[in-house]
Amino acid sequence: MKVSTGSAGQSAPLPVALADGVFPAGCPSRTVLDHITSKWGVLILLALSEGEQRWSDLRRRAEGISEKMLAQTLKTLERDGLVRRDAQPVIPPRVDYSLTDRGYELSTLLVPLVAWAFENADDIVKGQR
Repeated sequence: MKVSTGSAGQSAPLPVALADGVFPAGCPSRTVLDHITSKWGVLILLALSEGEQRWSDLRRRAEGISEKMLAQTLKTLERDGLVRRDAQPVIPPRVDYSLTDRGYELSTLLVPLVAWAFENADDIVKGQR
């Protein structure tokens, strides 16, 4: 299934409010974009869009992520209000992660982007050779 966003050569018009707002260096959206469009940020958000998961589940799901990077990414996304951390008072300790409402809203926007990247990756990588 191909994801279509328009004909080649066409681009979606940038809303006027964004045209003047997102490009200045001090725009807060740059910080948010950095967090949510990092390789690990996107993968963790997509993994959590499938439902609540434990640390070890996320580590297995995002192959290649280090423990340090997983911890850093989860803390950042939690601080941004996109991920919820639920520590269970049991032994051994158990921590579950899930998306907040805002995190779910964001994940629905990321799915088409990731689907496009997946569907076009082979052609793009082949074109680099």
